[in-house]
Amino acid sequence: MCRYFDSGLRALNKLSADDPAIWLDSVAEADPERLLIRTTDKRLYSYGKVADISGRFATYLSQCGVCAGDRVAAQVDKSPEGYILYLACLRMGAIFLPLNTAYSKAEMEYFISDAQPRLLVCRPESIEQTKAIAEKFNVHKTLSLGIDGTGTFIENALSCQADGFTRFSGDASDAAALLYTSGTTGRSKGAMISRRALVYCANTLAECWQFTADDILLHVLPMFHGHGLFIAGNTVLAAGAQMIFTNRFDVNEVIRYLPEATVFMGVPTMYTRLLKHPDFSKNVCRKLRLTISGSAPITSETLEAFRKRSGNSIVERYGLTETLIVTSNPCNGMGEPGSVGIPLANIDLRIADIETGVELTEPNTVGKIEVRSPCLFNGYWRNAEKTAQDMCSDGYFSTGDLGTIDEKGFLYLVGRDKDMIITGGYNVYPKEVETEIDALKNVQESTVIGLPHPDFGEAVTALVISETPGELNEASMLSALVDRLAKYKCPKKVLFVDEFPRNAMGKIQKNLLKQQYEKLYQEIGQTGN
Repeated sequence: MCRYFDSGLRALNKLSADDPAIWLDSVAEADPERLLIRTTDKRLYSYGKVADISGRFATYLSQCGVCAGDRVAAQVDKSPEGYILYLACLRMGAIFLPLNTAYSKAEMEYFISDAQPRLLVCRPESIEQTKAIAEKFNVHKTLSLGIDGTGTFIENALSCQADGFTRFSGDASDAAALLYTSGTTGRSKGAMISRRALVYCANTLAECWQFTADDILLHVLPMFHGHGLFIAGNTVLAAGAQMIFTNRFDVNEVIRYLPEATVFMGVPTMYTRLLKHPDFSKNVCRKLRLTISGSAPITSETLEAFRKRSGNSIVERYGLTETLIVTSNPCNGMGEPGSVGIPLANIDLRIADIETGVELTEPNTVGKIEVRSPCLFNGYWRNAEKTAQDMCSDGYFSTGDLGTIDEKGFLYLVGRDKDMIITGGYNVYPKEVETEIDALKNVQESTVIGLPHPDFGEAVTALVISETPGELNEASMLSALVDRLAKYKCPKKVLFVDEFPRNAMGKIQKNLLKQQYEKLYQEIGQTGN
């Protein structure tokens, strides 16, 4: 490993093995001019500069009455200053609460009323509406932070001293961040992520993915989600590496800066958009040593097309807000096709029976995925009942995902427990059907849901996006699936759509599709076979 990563590990061992603030401190002291962030509009932020700014931010937070354990909510556009605000919270012990800028007024009211932050930072253009929400729920102070590093928070904070705050001196188990789940199956819940979990995750990923200080990550992910904030940002910081920061994912911008990057992390929709770009080629990817996909399933067709076009294999991994990273395929290309990898070091993974909860030890048996890990969250914010519901007595967390583990220990995802379809008394796992549909010619992507059916209880229903609209029809698809799937697994109907509703990280929101088509079989009077 390079000297910066080694020095970071020594500092962690010497000072506090569970303190994420040490990453920044150690490199800033050893090499303050070393570059951490450069933006596409040519702004440069060295480790020393980030340490100085985050110190000023932490001092100002303290002056605003923020103490260790208080929540600092940020609904801001992605920017280096937004990321530095997160680092300032780490340094002084505040709990960072990132919020999606796409949230509606009603959603914001829910999050603010639930989290009760001491301070709320928002975009300058939404300051009046945000202040009204803050006042309604007794938030102490509301400030602004713009995408270009301007705003009332910056104006006040930069005049502060960089060492005018009290450094965090609490326990490693204390919460460092509060991340609300995507809420695809119900009201969002706040997952409390500890400082120890952040450190273990980043250091383990740096080792697993062979990060060094020479790496340059093209960072295109949003910072209100664990993928961009923890998996990407923290791992770079732990390794003393560098990021090229984009404000958002723009495929033309990615094509422009990818030749300078050694690492790229994205979600499946980003890879499909890259593949559609005429200039995407092996030459564009000439420096890439590692390409990672997560947050949503990626099709085998996309994996193969990307390998041919770029000369790189995409490393699939698996994690949740509550668990951070659980598994990853090796970055040496020795993974298993269709798998999301093997458990990371010191992470225990098991498959449990859906009904009884008893562990299933037979390989390739479908069941609930349960995880025990140093990266596991502290529980749901002010929701002990839900925490107890999802935590097993022996420390395992029930993820709500279904999967199988093969003879080699590789994990394969089947779907969400709530997405499982029970049709005529048989269990159907959507992923199995989707895999067969995606393998058919001219299918770009599919998703399978269960809809109310008068005879079968639920009907297997496929929604398909075609690569060439008009080339596919329901009869030919159903005919092609007859020899691929058991009769009860075959869709009762195939619907063709232009796009799927997705959350911020690209996951298809099946609950919205179920709502949209819930009366399909009643309306057309179809009972199926």
